[in-house]
Amino acid sequence: MPKQKSHSGAKKRVKRTGSGKIAVKRNSKNHLLQQKSTRQKNLNRTLITAKGDSKKLVKLLPYL
Repeated sequence: MPKQKSHSGAKKRVKRTGSGKIAVKRNSKNHLLQQKSTRQKNLNRTLITAKGDSKKLVKLLPYL
């Protein structure tokens, strides 16, 4: 049976934390920042995904 392949788009955007949860970066932090509110720009911490989303991401990334 062939090896499973990791989804290359998800590989670039997802990290597993030390406790095994899946963390993703928030959006809206790359460009056009001068017109965004301070509140929106402060959303720079990583986001721990919900349980249902985590299950989908684990299927995309079998070796994560």
